[in-house]
Amino acid sequence: MLSGKRIILGVTGGIAAYKAAFLLRALQKAGAEVRVTMTPAATRFVGTETFSSLSKHEVAVDVFPENESATESWTQHISWGEWADIFVIAPCTANTLAKIATGAADNMLTSTVLAARCPLLICPTMDGEMFASPAVQKNLDTVQEFGYHVLEPEEGYLASGLEGKGRLPETDLILEKCSAVLKKNKSEGPLSGKKVVVTAGPTREHIDPVRFISNPSSGKMGFAMAEAAAQMGAEVILIHGPISLSKPTGIATIEIESTQELFEQVQKHADADVVIMAAAVSDFSPEEVHAQKVKKDKADSSIKLKQTPDILAWLGDHKKREQVLIGFAMETENLLENAQAKLEKKKADWIIANSLNEDESGFESDKNKVHLIGKKDTIQIEGLKSDVARQTLSHIFKNS
Repeated sequence: MLSGKRIILGVTGGIAAYKAAFLLRALQKAGAEVRVTMTPAATRFVGTETFSSLSKHEVAVDVFPENESATESWTQHISWGEWADIFVIAPCTANTLAKIATGAADNMLTSTVLAARCPLLICPTMDGEMFASPAVQKNLDTVQEFGYHVLEPEEGYLASGLEGKGRLPETDLILEKCSAVLKKNKSEGPLSGKKVVVTAGPTREHIDPVRFISNPSSGKMGFAMAEAAAQMGAEVILIHGPISLSKPTGIATIEIESTQELFEQVQKHADADVVIMAAAVSDFSPEEVHAQKVKKDKADSSIKLKQTPDILAWLGDHKKREQVLIGFAMETENLLENAQAKLEKKKADWIIANSLNEDESGFESDKNKVHLIGKKDTIQIEGLKSDVARQTLSHIFKNS
């Protein structure tokens, strides 16, 4: 359940903060991507460098950091709140619990709590008498009334030297609780109960057994769209061409090679509620495919080509009522004009357009800068392809 998930780990200023490093590694071993936010007090127990090295991300502490270049911007809590599938605060001190219960936002962690669009799991950790106090118990009731999840502490030997209820639960228990929360939340997404078909990667049109016409598509954007749809509760079928990416966990995949093979698979699954055509489809294929490798001294200097099936146009012509059809447009010039024309000609509901001329955009890049073009509005989205995918689908299914 944690494989492929995006998790914010919040660390607050208690002695159990050191255990959060072990929790981070366990989450990563379970297949999750983790970003860490710490309260200023937590940095007195464990340095930010520890979590930065383990997570491979900058650690967020202050809303207005001194080193602005080390973070996205002062709106980082907003982008992280949209990015995450679950926000886990372990350990959570009585002080931070009180801030969450009252809506205080005086550091990056508490600000991100307010901005988060995902489930929040709080692991309160403190001395036994503090945990049993009326104020803490009232705050625990309050955050649960908000819909936040609480994993109660365990009993045992505490940092104060006393025995009591206040220890951070073992890592395995926290992981189990995270999985349970995500499983419960999955059915509540905007694509819950929907079947979504996503195409991704390149197609190959063979000239002979060792040569083909293709393109540099890595499949990263299509895979990101498939994972985002799954995280929103959809049953996803991912149809992809030859790529080197690891297959996403929990998503049904179908491998194809040629445009014709892709077309046949799309036709089989054309009853989907949503179709996302992110594949970089070859527009032409050789008229003649040689059964054996063509020798250089016997080859012609030209190859005669024929058009491949226009899969997006076929989907537009056979579109079901209430079906959402999303196409992609990769352009080198006149991006918006060509994408708008494609939207209308192919009878799509949305076109996601990006230019090869943009830096850190397009083929192979982990980032993208796109224009989401609909029948009524156009917005620009940029960032990691995973973030672009989530924001794109969030906008579409908020406005469909």
